[in-house]
Amino acid sequence: MEVEELGKEETCKTQRAAASSANPPPKWQTLSGSPPIVVARGGFSGVFPESSQYAYQFAMSPTTVKDVVLFCDLQLTKDSIGICKNDLRLDNSSNIASVFPKRGNTYKVNAQAVHGWFSVDFTADELFGNVTVIQDIFSRPSVFDGSMPMSTIDDFQQLKPPGLWLNVQYYTFYTEHKLDPLEYVTLASSDIRFNYISSPEISFLKGLDLSSMQMQPKLIFVSLAWMTMSRQQIRNMAATTLVANAHGLGLEVYVYGFANDMPGSYNYSYDPVSEYLQFIDNSKFSVDGVLTDFPSTASEAIACFAHNQKNATALTGQPLVITHNGASGVYPGCTDLAYKQAVDDGADIIDCSVQMSKDGVAFCLESTDLVGSTTAMPTFMSRISSVPEIQNNTGIFSFDLTWAEVQTLKPFLFSPYSRLGLVRNPAAKNVGRILTLPEFLAFAKGSSIPGILINIQNAAYLASEKGFAVVDAVSSALANASFDKDTTKRVLIQSDDTSVLSAFKKNPNYERVLLITEQVGDAPKRTVDEVKQFANAVNVIRSSLMAYNGAFLSHFTDITSKMQQANVSVYVSVLRNEFTTVAYDFFSDPVMEIASFVGGLGVDGLFTEFPATARAYLRSPCSNLDAKLPYTILPAEPGGITSLAAPESLPPAQSPAPPLEPADVVDPPLPPLAKVAATPQEAPADEGEASSQPPRHAVNVAPCLLLVVLSFICLSSR
Repeated sequence: MEVEELGKEETCKTQRAAASSANPPPKWQTLSGSPPIVVARGGFSGVFPESSQYAYQFAMSPTTVKDVVLFCDLQLTKDSIGICKNDLRLDNSSNIASVFPKRGNTYKVNAQAVHGWFSVDFTADELFGNVTVIQDIFSRPSVFDGSMPMSTIDDFQQLKPPGLWLNVQYYTFYTEHKLDPLEYVTLASSDIRFNYISSPEISFLKGLDLSSMQMQPKLIFVSLAWMTMSRQQIRNMAATTLVANAHGLGLEVYVYGFANDMPGSYNYSYDPVSEYLQFIDNSKFSVDGVLTDFPSTASEAIACFAHNQKNATALTGQPLVITHNGASGVYPGCTDLAYKQAVDDGADIIDCSVQMSKDGVAFCLESTDLVGSTTAMPTFMSRISSVPEIQNNTGIFSFDLTWAEVQTLKPFLFSPYSRLGLVRNPAAKNVGRILTLPEFLAFAKGSSIPGILINIQNAAYLASEKGFAVVDAVSSALANASFDKDTTKRVLIQSDDTSVLSAFKKNPNYERVLLITEQVGDAPKRTVDEVKQFANAVNVIRSSLMAYNGAFLSHFTDITSKMQQANVSVYVSVLRNEFTTVAYDFFSDPVMEIASFVGGLGVDGLFTEFPATARAYLRSPCSNLDAKLPYTILPAEPGGITSLAAPESLPPAQSPAPPLEPADVVDPPLPPLAKVAATPQEAPADEGEASSQPPRHAVNVAPCLLLVVLSFICLSSR
């Protein structure tokens, strides 16, 4: 959605480019040649109730660029007092309907009948003395609801922000109710310095008496034509002629509608930074400003990522970017395409979770249960079985299908939050090819990837019940590909079984990673000493390093420091970009989460399904907290947001996670191989229809029914 300026162009205030002071600032393709401005719509409304005191104050915190502009959408009370609210209907973002339940009304707005509670029906005293603001988007924090009154224009101005933007969206509506926004703005401008004044109504803009104002504001025409267009259509038009034509006429172009928690997927990357970069960092144009609910992310895009991706290189000593099933946020996991994408995206380590077919072929797939990651259902429905030693639910297991049968399956791009409308790229749903372990090793050998990780699960069960020596299969494959002697590529062996790790101890070229799948809250010295006997590193879930209370951070654990003091590296898993898995403290921004694990905790590696996002952050100058930059991405402070909320509004405190005990670490020796009699091969139900039948994926995916609850559930997942 675009906004075009009618006034003349003038230079922006303070430039906060992401380059270090030693490098000249980049030339922006904005009309002025300065960086685009960040406009905080209703303040930091992605976290706090829009246009509230906290929202405006937080928008001016170190999380945003210094020259951030605060946006106020003007509404007028019955006695002509100006308040800031983004919607004409006050009941969407306040408790007014419960305070005055009988004073709702229906009015014509832009020729449409609209029912709600309107400011024109209330005096300022009624509103400020009785009504409090609430969060108007249910997936956002509700802990500040009812704690703050509405903000007046004077409140807005007293914060003394670097820039003020006043929008008058409903000029005609107010004049029809015998209120005059023109008179109000003219009078207010004698005391308040508005940098920008906007409206979709030309008559309002033409009627402004600029000579009586303290300063000459930029006049902005809000184009409502874009409101019915998709974001992709807007991008396509902007990429062709819109911005260039406007700049050619001396007009600036601003874009609104940015938010980190919109169902829009940013080309299915679920990375909001990439959305901004499409508008500000391309070969054709840059818009002159962005209006956003999350000004911190817009600040990152402008000050840290723009102009820094093509030529930037990662610093030495940075954490490893380790894939989780390749770039499985882009392509089906563990396929050739997912691995190629991971290499292109700058991963350091690509991973293969080894599964065994019925006839002993080792191949790469996240789980031995084929249902979640292939089209095994319904083709091999007759092979459904229960294996409680592996999982609680029934499944179709790799060791019950021959490799020839596995090859008839199509991989499936798993979308962990599809029930909430966050679907990964449908065009890539069934593309790619599942690789055998030797094929994976050959690909890695011939690529530029610095290293590989082999993940081994269920080794004891495979040995005792199926007669498979998965450790021997992996060892032989590595030796056949010369990885046992290759010192140019790193080889990481990961398992949750210490006996598996012990089997690889004899080769000093292999780094051993202990996978800890359960949430733990501490790592006592005796446990760390035990871990060190088996592993060079641990891979722990996010909630073991950052403890959560609901969807908020409560504290950082000291597991990272304790392990690192014993020379045990710490890797965290699994990072995903979808905002439903990112704590509120990270502002629904996956980059902020990465920055907190890297800069706040100092982890040694990041397991991620979107390696491009992690690599982009590590390539940016803002990943170096020691650099003296005008702006940088600061790690989240646990409890920083919840400290502003009333204690009674917070979720109940959670019990601390148990410590990691030595008994949780050490496993018994691997059992001897079972002698399994060969069984006749069973044909699939109908291989001819396998490719045309849609898969049914109903196992092992814990559904999150409500967005508010989902944030907590997904934060605790691996």
